[in-house]
Amino acid sequence: MEQYKIKTHTLTATLKKGPDIKDITHELQECVSASNINNGTIHIFNRGSTGSITTIEYEPGAVSDLKQAIARLAPPGIEYAHELAWHDGNGHSHVQAALMGPSITLPIRNSKILLGTWQQVVIVNHDNEPRNRKMEITISGI
Repeated sequence: MEQYKIKTHTLTATLKKGPDIKDITHELQECVSASNINNGTIHIFNRGSTGSITTIEYEPGAVSDLKQAIARLAPPGIEYAHELAWHDGNGHSHVQAALMGPSITLPIRNSKILLGTWQQVVIVNHDNEPRNRKMEITISGI
């Protein structure tokens, strides 16, 4: 009988002023490969209230479309109560990140992250300044 295992990693991604989007699929697959877990799940959690994790086809057109959609969801330059309290100009960043979500869980089959042909995992910086985004990775399975 195979033993259930849990492995953890911390990854950091350097991102420009938001919205900035970076493909992290390769780094995540390296974590899975190092874990010796063949079947299970990988959970990716962004540590910070102005960043998010999602999947997309990581090509220039789709990335541009996502950036524009993010700006339409919670546009910068309008009044946010957060900015009235903190005067940091990033109220939109918190709302955008909350709408997209801080984490994602994906299946692992035969030591590979199970994604569609044109699907990559990305981290998004929504903040109004560059950020080093820390991600907590938990891989569990057999």
